[in-house]
Amino acid sequence: MTSIHTTAVLVRRAWRLLLVLSTASLLAAGAAAAPLPVLYPIKISAHAYMFKGDAGMADDANAGFMSNAGFVVTRDGVVVFDALGTPALGEAMVRAIRGVTRQPIRRVIVSHYHADHFYGLQAFKAAGAEIWAHEQGRAYLASDTAALRLAQRKESLKPWVDGRTRLLPADRWLAFPGGKPIAFEMGGLHFQVIDTSGAHAPDDIMLLVAEDRLLFAGDLFFTGRLPFVGEADSRVWLGALERMLALAPAIVVPGHGEASRDPGKDLALTRSYLVFLRKVMGEAVAELATFDEAYARVDWSAYAGYPAFAQANRINAYGTFLLMERESLQQK
Repeated sequence: MTSIHTTAVLVRRAWRLLLVLSTASLLAAGAAAAPLPVLYPIKISAHAYMFKGDAGMADDANAGFMSNAGFVVTRDGVVVFDALGTPALGEAMVRAIRGVTRQPIRRVIVSHYHADHFYGLQAFKAAGAEIWAHEQGRAYLASDTAALRLAQRKESLKPWVDGRTRLLPADRWLAFPGGKPIAFEMGGLHFQVIDTSGAHAPDDIMLLVAEDRLLFAGDLFFTGRLPFVGEADSRVWLGALERMLALAPAIVVPGHGEASRDPGKDLALTRSYLVFLRKVMGEAVAELATFDEAYARVDWSAYAGYPAFAQANRINAYGTFLLMERESLQQK
C-alpha cells in the first residue's frame, strides 16, 4: 500500500510540474508572438523630441501607449521626461532615442507616479540612466493603490505588463523648499524642474528647457481630450495652469494629446472643464443633492464628444463632488 501511495503522489507531482511548465510555455509563446512596439520620435524644437500616445484610455488596442513622453539631446547626454506605461514601451523609447543620437541617456525625470507615465522606467535603469522624481512619489509606491493598479494592468495590458514589471523608485527624490525650481545644466542647455504638486497628483512636476522655450507639462495639460481628474485638487490645478502660462513657453508637451504651440488657446479645454466640474458639483453640494442626482441632471453635451469622456467623466465628476464637499466644510 505504501508503494502504491508513493507512486500516486509522484504521478500527481509530475502532472502538476507538467501543467506548470506547459502554462509557462504558453505564456512565453504568447509574449513572443506579440509584436514589439516601435516608436517614432517627433522633433518639436531644436534639441527636443516627443513620443505621442493615442487618444483615450489604456487598453488592448493601444497596448498602453496612450500618454506622451519626450527627450532632449545635449552634447553631453540625453534628458528624458517620462517613461510611458509598459516596460516594452520603455525599451522602445530607448531604441528610438539611440536611433537619434549616440549620446548616453543620463537622466529620466518622472512627471508623476501614475501607471501610464512610469512603468517603462526599468528599461532606462538598465540603460544606466538616473531617475529623478518628486519626493511625494514615495508614498504612492508604498500604497495599496499602486499594488492594485499593477494587478489591474497585469490583467488589462498583458503580456505588456506582467510578473516581470517592476515599479521603480527614484534614485533622487526631489524636494522643493519654498516651491523654488531645481535648476541644472547639461551639455550647454539649461533646465528647470518645477514643482506643481497637489494639482493633478501629489507629486506633479514639469520640466522647462530654457533655450528651446519648451515645457514638458505632464498631466497638468491635455490637448484634444478630457483630462483625468479623479481625486485631483482642481483648485490647485487651475492655479498651476496660470503658473504654466506665466513661464511663457513657446511649445508645451502635454501628458496626453498634441504638442501645443499656442498654449494660451490650447489650455482652454482643460481649464474650462475643471471650472465646469467645480461649478456643477459645487451647486449640487450646496443644494444637498446626492451625487447620482447631480450627475444625472447635468448637461454634459459640451464635453461628451471628446476622447476619454465615457471612461473618465463620471470618475472626474465624483472626485470633484467629494472635493467640493470638503471645501464646503472647510468654509463652514
